Order: sequence, then C-alpha cells, then structure tokens
Amino acid sequence: MLEEVESWLARRSWTAADRPLDQLLVARARAARRSSVSVVLPALNEEATVGDIVRTIRRDLMEKVPLIDELVVIDSGSTDRTSEVARAAGARVVHRDEILPRLATVPGKGEVLWRSLLVTKGEIVCFVDADLRDFSSDFVSGTVGPLLTDPDVQFVKAMYDRPLGDSTGQGGRVTELVARPLLNLHWPQLSGFVQPLGGEYAVRRSLLERLPFPVGYGVELALLVDALHTVGLDALAQVDVGERKHRHQDGQALGRMAATIYRTAHLRLSRNLVRPELTQFERGERGFVPRTYAVDTEERPPMREIEEYTLSRAA
Repeated sequence: MLEEVESWLARRSWTAADRPLDQLLVARARAARRSSVSVVLPALNEEATVGDIVRTIRRDLMEKVPLIDELVVIDSGSTDRTSEVARAAGARVVHRDEILPRLATVPGKGEVLWRSLLVTKGEIVCFVDADLRDFSSDFVSGTVGPLLTDPDVQFVKAMYDRPLGDSTGQGGRVTELVARPLLNLHWPQLSGFVQPLGGEYAVRRSLLERLPFPVGYGVELALLVDALHTVGLDALAQVDVGERKHRHQDGQALGRMAATIYRTAHLRLSRNLVRPELTQFERGERGFVPRTYAVDTEERPPMREIEEYTLSRAA
C-alpha cells in the first residue's frame, strides 16, 4: 500500500460513534446554509424494505433531532407498492420520469441519482440504497458527520461488514473480484476504501454537480474515481457504520454488474473503446443457450451543464 494511503487511512477513516449527534447539531448550526442535508433513496420494487428505512431516518434524524432537512425517495419505475409504502412512511416520493421530462429516462441507478439533484435542495446529499434490512440511521449520520464538522472533506463513503448467508464478511463479490483489483492497479490512491461500490455515501452538492454520472451500476465507481481526480484524496473519507444486510443478486446478475464496473473503469482510462457486450449462458431444453447483454456505459453530463438545474439553483 502507498505511504500516502496509509497516512490517509489514519486521518480520514472514522466510526459513526466518533461524532455523536449533539456534536453534529452544533456543527450544523455553525455552518448555517452550507449544512443543509438531503437524503435520497433510489428505489425499484423495494416495498418490503423502503418503509422501515424511511421511518428510521425520520424518527432518528428529523423528529428526535433536526439533522436532516429533506428525505426523498426517487421511484425508478417500480411495479409494486414502493411509492405508496415510502409515502406512507413519511418520505417525499418523486417518480424518475417526472424529473427533467424533456430528456427521456434511461433505466439504471445512476440515472436516478443524477436526476435526484434536480429535486433536492441540500448542500449535502446523502444517498442510501432502499433494499437494506435491519437499517440503522448511522448510515446517514455517520457519512454526513465529517461533512458537517470538517470543511475540507467533500465525499464520505460508508464502510461495513457484508454478511452473505451465515458467513461473515463474504458479501461484496463484485467488489472483491473486480472493483478492488481495478482500483489497486489503476487508482492505487483509492485502495484504502473498504466498500468502494457501496451505495451509502454523502457528498457536497458543489462536487456532485461537477461530475458525470454513468446511468447504471457503474455510478459508484465512477463518482469515486472522478472525485479523486477533481478534489484529491484528502477530500475523501470513510466511516464505519457496522453491518449492512441486503438482498443479494444471483451469479449472472453479478456478472453483468462486473462487466459494467470493468467498462466504467476502462472509460476512465481510455475514451476510444467500442461499446461492448457480455454473453452469458443459461441451460435450455437443448443445452446451453447464449444470452447477450449490452454493457451499460451511457453517462449523464455534470449537472451544472443542465440549464434547468442552473435556473433552479439561481431561483
């Protein structure tokens, strides 16, 4: 590991307990407008979990203490009761297609995160996946905390254990098999991140609006790499929030995710690659059948280049 990264780990890695809520409230009061916080949950067919997450955030960080200003669920085209459940639990719900209607939506998580900047106001934006079980509000207060207390920090990732079934720490297979090797080989300054692909992180809006967003699963890797190049390693940090429990994908879905991560990395190393495809195999009545998928590589431009966003921020 680079000496720079070892030093960074000592200075920029914390636990959620390092910043109690009363300390965060004092820091928030001192920072005034610069400390407003929006929490965004991108959600696609998450009626089983989104309600508990929303209720926990509202109870702990909006009602017991006034740490969060707005809590928004962006529905990414759910066919179940995700929107109804989230709204009943106390979130403002916005459908992906209602945001920036002049631009046709593209399926994908990154698309939803990008569009969320147009319907939120906080100077700090915290993203939380909507499929988490046994959710703790530490995922929010832990990642937001360094941004409230240290003006030099701009991007904070959550780190945690990821159990897989009865095995501790075996989750994050795409991280260990694809993302971590890529980061260590090509961006060794980022090798200290425990969960580089984790969906729980908080970022200053002033940074987010300068970054392009891949529309799909590659968004987390892209934001981390681009943030490094934009503001430098010392502006990035991570906070231990304990354990993350969520729904795990099957092997073929993981393969598609891995291909997207690989392609996202390659786009940042070279802009002259052709759009690739990934062929996987499923057993059919007459043997193995090839199924070919396009590897999602489309990206949205930095939000500050969107006229509607500029106008909304000036209002």
